[in-house]
Amino acid sequence: MTVRITTLDNGLRIITDDIPGIVTATLGLWVEVGARYEAPEINGVSHFLEHMAFKGTTTRTARQIAEEIETVGGHLNAYTSRENTAYHARVLENDVPLALELIADIIQNSTFEPSEIARERDVILQEIGQSFDTPDDIIYDYFQQTAFPKHPLGRPILGPPEIIHKITRDDLMNYMKQEYTASRMVFAATGAVNHDRIVELCQKHFDHLSNHPTQSYEKAAYQGGQCYETRKLEQVHLVLGFEACPYGHPDFYPLSVLSNLLGGGMSSRLFQEVREKRGLVYSIYSFNTAFRDTGLFGIYAGTGAQQVHELLPTIKDVLKKFPKSLEDKELTRSKAQFKAGILMALESTSARCEQLAQHMMIYKRHIPPQEVIEKVNAVTREDLVRVLSSLMEKKPTFAALGPGQEIRWE
Repeated sequence: MTVRITTLDNGLRIITDDIPGIVTATLGLWVEVGARYEAPEINGVSHFLEHMAFKGTTTRTARQIAEEIETVGGHLNAYTSRENTAYHARVLENDVPLALELIADIIQNSTFEPSEIARERDVILQEIGQSFDTPDDIIYDYFQQTAFPKHPLGRPILGPPEIIHKITRDDLMNYMKQEYTASRMVFAATGAVNHDRIVELCQKHFDHLSNHPTQSYEKAAYQGGQCYETRKLEQVHLVLGFEACPYGHPDFYPLSVLSNLLGGGMSSRLFQEVREKRGLVYSIYSFNTAFRDTGLFGIYAGTGAQQVHELLPTIKDVLKKFPKSLEDKELTRSKAQFKAGILMALESTSARCEQLAQHMMIYKRHIPPQEVIEKVNAVTREDLVRVLSSLMEKKPTFAALGPGQEIRWE
């Protein structure tokens, strides 16, 4: 693994990982802009902007963008999260220059034609509707909103329909001009790539990027609480969580190992007790989500209306008994799962590219896999007991959606 980093004069950071023996490459531009950077009156603009990037530039129509990448057998896609937006492609080695130029074109030369905006507005409204109709998806928006009420981190990434209806061409163009600055961008490439050639291409094609001072984000303000929405469904979908730690915090890895141990696989505590022993759920798992200045540790489950009143005490009992019943073999198994996931991801150029970009945005450097493994190996039984105890002392966030009467986490 050969990782190299270069920063252009305009502030654009470039990180590459040349992997011998690979004939494909994954490359993309990550922008440190997402839903938490939006003003409330334009909530959803980051995601709207991501959609519009593919809808035509000064040199290409939307159809030409799609045809050019697919003519060489490549894939071009994007996503928006709460803290960043990514535009990425996967192509064969010889088509790397084309993919890079396409990404540069859609970022710098999108035209935002009114007819395309109107058409894509309808597409996004359909996406919002689909999310609303998917209970194990929309429950996370409810959970996030309950954890961070009246804060950007609590707003939906897709935005509410009433705001999407109002977002204008000027909103999109002004937001891109203000937020899409070179110093907030990372260009990452892995696989069959040459660092010097990538730098040369970035210097050539990313020549119109703005580099004005960036805007700060509103400091996280976790509040927690409970919400329940009654809806005619077969199951109750619920998420229980607590405020956790941000990226870079010493407890990030203990919490990640704890998440694996509690609900990370078929051998986990929650899966064994709740599904295998009691048959209360089809799906149950835990997660540890980190942001720049805070985090959320949580448990998701889906169960029947009659089973939910047994499920909640069972989850509580698993958490209560954990400190005294934790066995060394469980800790060893959880660490092995976590480390295997890290190493297996190295075999995917897409996963490696994402990892490179995230490391640069969060830590301002590349973190070698061995460094992560050493931190995982250093997690002790005492660390897990301590971090779980700390979580349980905090005000919980509980969101549920489903049939029947309101349920609460007591």
